[in-house]
Amino acid sequence: MNFNIRGENIEVTPAIRNYVEKKVGKLERYFDETPTSPVHVNLQVINNQQIIEITISMPQLLLRGEETHTDMYAAIDLVVEKLERQIRKHKTKVNRKFRQEGSLKYMFRNEVGNGVTFEDEDELEIVRTKRFSLKPMDAEEAILQMDMLGHNFFVFANSVNGDTNVVYRRKDGRYGLIEPQ
Repeated sequence: MNFNIRGENIEVTPAIRNYVEKKVGKLERYFDETPTSPVHVNLQVINNQQIIEITISMPQLLLRGEETHTDMYAAIDLVVEKLERQIRKHKTKVNRKFRQEGSLKYMFRNEVGNGVTFEDEDELEIVRTKRFSLKPMDAEEAILQMDMLGHNFFVFANSVNGDTNVVYRRKDGRYGLIEPQ
């Protein structure tokens, strides 16, 4: 794996670099072939919070994890665990859906050290379905509706172009807007 480690408001020391490479390098055991794409690691410090973001982009799969903790090493451990869960989830999903040669299924190993095999850990199950009509409104009105309901996101019909949009509350407390292309 080729690492691209970057720090914002923090100096990437050799100890941190080695720890990241060692921990993220353990993900190689899940793949038949070592991913050749770069592993982007972004380390940040904001108000005594250590934030780490890791992105591994492969031809048919994007793995991305972000964690915040007061200790950088703990944040690294947490984000690697998150990436492992993503790999296991993709592996089980791919095994269930794609049975032909050349699919994503063959990107992952069937066993991971000591004879441990993958099993369907997380069944994807829809437990509730909601239906509602989309009222035409602008993004500001949608944010007000979202805040009034106490939700983290709100789906609405854009009054300007009629498209279905989503507003959401970001981790930093600000708002985001998702629009179709």
